[in-house]
Amino acid sequence: MPELIYRLLVLVWFLSYMAAIYLALHMIVARFSRAPDSRLLWFFSVITGPLTRPVRSWAPGASEGRVRLITLLALVALWIGSRLVLGAMGGLEL
Repeated sequence: MPELIYRLLVLVWFLSYMAAIYLALHMIVARFSRAPDSRLLWFFSVITGPLTRPVRSWAPGASEGRVRLITLLALVALWIGSRLVLGAMGGLEL
């Protein structure tokens, strides 16, 4: 059972890391994009849409930038938290 929990934590750690990277890139592209119909901005909005949708429902009056920032902070907290738990579990031999 500890091996399964360890593997799930590694998966959560990796997915939260990747999601935070994509969301940070989306924030950078949104800041420097001059055209609102940019294909790159569309790509990142499609990729990060499922990440920001729950936060948008919890904060209905927030701007799009604030929703992205809250989501990024939550993802970074999940990333660091899962990494700390993995470190506390020690290096299990898989």
